[in-house]
Amino acid sequence: MERKSVPHSPQEVLVLCREHDVKAIDLRFTDFLGQWRHKTIPVSMLSDQAFEDGFGFDGSSVRGWSSIDEPNLLLIPQPETALLDPFTAIPTLAMICAIHDPITREEFAHDPRHIARRAEYYLTSLGIADQAFFGPEVEFFIFDDVQFDHTAGEAYYRIDSVEAQWNRGAGEAPNLGHKLRHREGYLPCSPADQTMDLRSEMMMELIDCGIEVECHHHEAASAGQAEIDFRYSTLVQTADNVMIYKYVTKNVARRHGKTVTFMPKPLMDDGSGMHTHFSMWKGGEPLFAGKGYGGLSDAGLYALGGILKHAPALLAITNPTTNSYKRLAAGPMTPTHLSYSQRSRTAACRIPMLSPSPKSKRIEFRCPDPSCNPYLAFAAILMAAIDGVQNKIHPGDPLDKDLDDLQAYKSKVASVPCSLEASLDALSDDHDFLLRGDVFSEDAIFKWIDFKRNHELAQMQRRPHPYEFCLYYDV
Repeated sequence: MERKSVPHSPQEVLVLCREHDVKAIDLRFTDFLGQWRHKTIPVSMLSDQAFEDGFGFDGSSVRGWSSIDEPNLLLIPQPETALLDPFTAIPTLAMICAIHDPITREEFAHDPRHIARRAEYYLTSLGIADQAFFGPEVEFFIFDDVQFDHTAGEAYYRIDSVEAQWNRGAGEAPNLGHKLRHREGYLPCSPADQTMDLRSEMMMELIDCGIEVECHHHEAASAGQAEIDFRYSTLVQTADNVMIYKYVTKNVARRHGKTVTFMPKPLMDDGSGMHTHFSMWKGGEPLFAGKGYGGLSDAGLYALGGILKHAPALLAITNPTTNSYKRLAAGPMTPTHLSYSQRSRTAACRIPMLSPSPKSKRIEFRCPDPSCNPYLAFAAILMAAIDGVQNKIHPGDPLDKDLDDLQAYKSKVASVPCSLEASLDALSDDHDFLLRGDVFSEDAIFKWIDFKRNHELAQMQRRPHPYEFCLYYDV
């Protein structure tokens, strides 16, 4: 179902429902950790008044949110987010919702989308810029089969991909032999690329959902790694698009008996990133374009300085899983160094040089991965950049060398944190820049840290890893 035009009012949403004989309304929101959740109502329950009154739900059952003594929250549909769901059996219209307190009617401080909107408002209130644009490169894997479990006496995962090199000797009927060699998956044609039609179907569904897709291609990993690039937009709109992107790619894959994961490191030597391109504009003019290094202005360099200064704390939000740091372990093109460059892809920040146009001037923050909550990640990146501009934080000298080949330079450049625990410690020590303008609350930050420590780090620490048996069983 194609979204012909974007509704901007409750009345336009109701007209859209009548035109497409919609039977159900799906009310969606993003939880604290970045997953879409939903509640479905019959279309008869949607009225003009419903866009003001909202629909109740139990916030205490949502990870990282309300305590059990204040459980009730409201879903307030946002009409400009309406889209016709292409995967439901009956005609269904989905809308992203704002979260409100039912007593005060104020927006819920821990709603990630509210935090992202606050970041946008804070930027404009300072007069530094009137727009911040984000363009993430969201990578993912398409697998043919996945199995995993961890019990008291067993731990395993098994992944299969028909195009992976480990299937060169598989007993397929027949095995036609076109398997991708390790890390040679970037841009091959079919028959080696066996997911092109699937990606094209994902592309068309994204376009029908109102997302402006620029291209899609096979990524470097041999086992079905993919990327579908969509056009940059404002902070909140881009975060909305990331959530739609995940929903569409997962459901198109499932439609064909395959599975998609945004896990940062599902394979031992291959992982998925979310390189995030970022720029600020004012009065229709790009603020990052100038005559400095890489064609950056002073504002661009200071924004870069802010991101690099706060990067250890940022990674607790942009790389929020224990698995994230397996991707950031040293390897080819891995952004392990807290530096910037026009050339080196091992630097945390890169300045793309694809076009001389001032409008293309931007910063690429290469550390984030697609396991993050995009609303929180983009808001945190913006707040670090704002701090850099306000306080004129210079990023130091650029490093245009392959740092992995030059040991002399490694000792001079700080590295990204090596674990989620280290990033959470950094966020605990360095978060004042996130509190400005009441964008993030201290309560939200420490709820995030506590949840990650108690529900993820502690759970990993108490479980033996399968490889430990390989290392230590015979001690």
